[in-house]
Order: sequence, then C-alpha cells, then structure tokens
Amino acid sequence: MANRDALRAFQSRLASRLQAARTTGVAATWLAVEAGEGKYLFPLGHAGEIFPWTPPQPVPYTEPWFLGVANLRGGLFGVVQLSAFATGVSSGPLATEAARMQSRLVALNELLEVNCALLVDRLAGLRGAEAFTAAEPPSAEAPAWLGHLYTDAAGERWQEINLQALSQQPQFLSIGA
Repeated sequence: MANRDALRAFQSRLASRLQAARTTGVAATWLAVEAGEGKYLFPLGHAGEIFPWTPPQPVPYTEPWFLGVANLRGGLFGVVQLSAFATGVSSGPLATEAARMQSRLVALNELLEVNCALLVDRLAGLRGAEAFTAAEPPSAEAPAWLGHLYTDAAGERWQEINLQALSQQPQFLSIGA
C-alpha cells in the first residue's frame, strides 16, 4: 500500500513539474559537459543518447584522441576523447575509479549519420540562454565546429560545439595516424 501511495505522489509531482515547464516556457538549449579543462555546450538537437563509461576496444594506427570502438546498446560506435581532440593534447586513459564513474559517452544524434560517441569527464546539466550573462561570437581563425563562447553568472566560460559541423570535419573523420 505504501508503494502505491509513493507512486501516486511521484506521478503527481511529475505531472506538476511538466505543467510548470509548459507554462513558464523555460527550454533547455544545450547539454553542458566538462572535458579536461574545458566546459562545453552541445546543442540538444545534435546530441544523442548518453551512456555510462564503457571501455572501448583500441584500434591500432589511429590518432591519440580516437580511443577505439565500443558496443553501445547493440551499435558499434567510435569513441573520441573530446578534451584531446579539442586541445590536441591527449590526457591518456581515465586514471581513477572516481573519474570513470563520472565520465560519460555522449553519442551524436543518429540524424548526423556518424556512429560516434564523445567521452566527457562530467555532465553538468542542461542550460538555456537565460543561464548566461554574455556571449562572444567565434573568432575568425576558430575551427568551423566551434560556436559562441558564453559566460555564466559565476564567470565560467562555456564553449558551444556545433556537433553537426564537427561530424563533417575532415580532421574529425580522419582517424588514421
């Protein structure tokens, strides 16, 4: 009986929250992640499913940022270490159990037609435009897959990554070393 009451209470809270989200019009625009020293924003329309850390099978003769391939829900995905790709500096495998527990693989949306998952160190939640106080357009020499640079109220800087543009970049698609 207690389980039934708890389930009803949960359903009621969930329905209230969904209704509040519809009426206030608050919409998340990005998935915020941390990778290495960087803080990144993925457009929700470009991000796919999020998986817990799954050790990939190494692939020989590939770039250091390409960690290998992993079976994620029955599909074969290439695994890219986002921090190493973005900065050009490979930080090596996840060193501690705590790091492995927090890390996630964020698959690219299947509409992008690239079976790839990005390794991130930590999920930081969903963000909307109201979470930021300033925005700077990308510099002229920035790669095409980098979007605006946003600053939040705490002064943290978040780099938007256009996953669609990233998935079409020859550098990203050429994993051979």
